[in-house]
Amino acid sequence: MARDPARDTAPDWVAAERRDLASMLAGLTPEQWDAPSLCAGWRSREVIAHITMPYRLSTPRILLKMVKARGNFNRMSDAQAREDARTLTADALLHTLEENVAHPWKPPGGGFEGALSHDVIHGLDVSVALGLGRRVPDDRLDRVLGGVGPKHVKYFGTDLAGVQLTADDRAWTYGAGAPLRGSAQDLLLVLCGRRVPPGHLTGEPSPRFTATV
Repeated sequence: MARDPARDTAPDWVAAERRDLASMLAGLTPEQWDAPSLCAGWRSREVIAHITMPYRLSTPRILLKMVKARGNFNRMSDAQAREDARTLTADALLHTLEENVAHPWKPPGGGFEGALSHDVIHGLDVSVALGLGRRVPDDRLDRVLGGVGPKHVKYFGTDLAGVQLTADDRAWTYGAGAPLRGSAQDLLLVLCGRRVPPGHLTGEPSPRFTATV
């Protein structure tokens, strides 16, 4: 059977997001690499270690680590991110990302849209926490928002009961209830269980989803 070249590389919109993320990371100071991200317990470097994990670890190695973690993916990925952040320099993590912008990795069952969501969300974990003001391009954010559903809310354990996420920079809402307003990318973070920095959200429910200083 002939090989399908399309399966060997990520589509342009995935590669472009990784390329933009690498460009952002290239400008970080050592202090910013060690600054907290929006992922609880992870600094910027753990987040990037997590993003680049599929490029360094083969599927058999990941499965072996899953067995050691008793099948708990979150436990496995947390341990791996901390190990990689401890043993790899920021330059090494950045180089791995730069060398793999077209890597065909996809999360199980998620397709390339899932790969884009993974990179966008974790990129925002770093950029929003650092106050860099990076905006995800509209076409990529539209793809991510278009794939959002109840299973994602359930996966992240986010309590959106009585809340409607209402973007103030595009026609996008999610849920029903009291409006929680903010940029679409900030609301995406809320949906994924993150608490965003003060000043990003407005509306009666905003204190529930805002990080304390």
